[in-house]
Amino acid sequence: MFGTASDQREVKVPASEAWKIYGTLQLAEIAQEALPQWFQKIEVVEGDGGAGTILDISFSSGAGLSSRKEKFTVVDDEKRVKEIEVVEGGYLDMGFTFYRGRLQVIENEENSCITKATIEYEVEEEFAANASFATIKPLVDIMDAAANYLEKKE
Repeated sequence: MFGTASDQREVKVPASEAWKIYGTLQLAEIAQEALPQWFQKIEVVEGDGGAGTILDISFSSGAGLSSRKEKFTVVDDEKRVKEIEVVEGGYLDMGFTFYRGRLQVIENEENSCITKATIEYEVEEEFAANASFATIKPLVDIMDAAANYLEKKE
């Protein structure tokens, strides 16, 4: 069973400014600081924020997951797209065979951009009921936290 969900936000900063956060490890720092309801700890296992970077994420007790490792599979500065895939733990322990998150920063107006988050997942048929646990909410909350950070900074 395959599923997908997406959401987007307008941010009142140029796309180039938003990508300075989204395209780097600073986004993880903002998420850990601003969203204790989701994240207990986010550690870099390997890499510098580019493709191939691996994060070890420990979730807060109310988040519904304990931990997972994610790998940045795409960090495209030109297209302003970052893709992450869960490579260990998390949803993979619940019968999911694939779980990807994509973050995009889209040029809008001179001092405005659109940030878009998308999740894609595949779950084995015998675990299809677990698909209801797949949620875009953490990525939406990260987008909101990043927007607040960026708009205060300007």
